[in-house]
Amino acid sequence: MKVYTKQQLALRNGQDRPEIWVAYRGVIYDVGSSRLWKNGTHYEHWAGQDLTDELVDAPHTEKVFEKFQAIGQLA
Repeated sequence: MKVYTKQQLALRNGQDRPEIWVAYRGVIYDVGSSRLWKNGTHYEHWAGQDLTDELVDAPHTEKVFEKFQAIGQLA
């Protein structure tokens, strides 16, 4: 898998570029197909970020990422 920096991930926020990506445990996922991530936001979360530390407050488990394509690794 291709490796992306935090700065490259930050550009995939649905605003600066059309891609809507998030990272979790070092893996970057394309969440652009989810209606819940429309425009790069999902409740109080923003695309283009590492959401590893924020998952503990979510009403779902990490299994939610199984629905999305892993497209890279976070450097």
